[in-house]
Amino acid sequence: MGDVVKDLTAGTVGGAANLVVGHPFDTIKVKLQSQPTPAPGQLPKYAGAIDAVKQTIAAEGPRGLYKGMGAPLATVAAFNALLFSARGQMEALLRSEPGAPLTVKQQVVAGGGAGIAVSLLACPTELIKCRLQAQSSLAEAAAASGVALPKGPIDVAKHVVRDAGARGLFKGLVPTMGREIPGNALMFGVYEAAKQYLAGGPDTSNLGIGSQILAGGLAGASFWLSVYPTDVVKSVIQVDDYKNPRYSGSLDALRKIMAADGVKGLYKGFGPAMARSVPANAATFVAYEITRSALG
Repeated sequence: MGDVVKDLTAGTVGGAANLVVGHPFDTIKVKLQSQPTPAPGQLPKYAGAIDAVKQTIAAEGPRGLYKGMGAPLATVAAFNALLFSARGQMEALLRSEPGAPLTVKQQVVAGGGAGIAVSLLACPTELIKCRLQAQSSLAEAAAASGVALPKGPIDVAKHVVRDAGARGLFKGLVPTMGREIPGNALMFGVYEAAKQYLAGGPDTSNLGIGSQILAGGLAGASFWLSVYPTDVVKSVIQVDDYKNPRYSGSLDALRKIMAADGVKGLYKGFGPAMARSVPANAATFVAYEITRSALG
């Protein structure tokens, strides 16, 4: 089995682990990010992450925390397979000789290259996921306008294509790239640095699962710490109305978020995102490493 196929397979398994562990946290993050700014004197729909969890379960049951999972589940194989295989190909290009370990700086470059590759797939997938996850926040506006909300990933895609054409699926591509490229560069760099620190040198082949969990958790946390405001901008653009948009682009969205909520507006949902990042990314990297090792 070639290295590309091994990376594709291991990336798929890692992505599935990430999704199962992390999706409920992601749902709450998007609900908090996309809730409208309350009018003066009124309270926001959700008081915080815990309140969002309570309201979601009360309205939709526990399955509401997994709403929108169909879109990433359908593409998780392609997304994570592409991420890890692109990173593997970048590693091969950067190695001085076959099998030589990469430096932390080289892993940063490999991660950034992988981020470019996955952005084109991440954008439409995240757009569908975010529009499904934000439905409860958008329900009042939809009811007032007499528009029925889409019922699933395919229905969302049909609505988007009907309103904006196929290019509408790539709304938010710029902030998606602004998240994926630097985020993955830092994530893979931190993962390698943590592994080398825990192993006491560049040879990390004998690290135990506990060390891999720690390194993966730190890597995931570094991703969101570095790009979270960009993710907020991406989310509000992707759930924006196509016919009567509030935002003309990324910079306009940034300005309006800052004007309405200040800097804290760029960190809506930060708690759930960070709570998700550690266990979900730890699961991803451990599942990837175990599978990749088993494949030889």
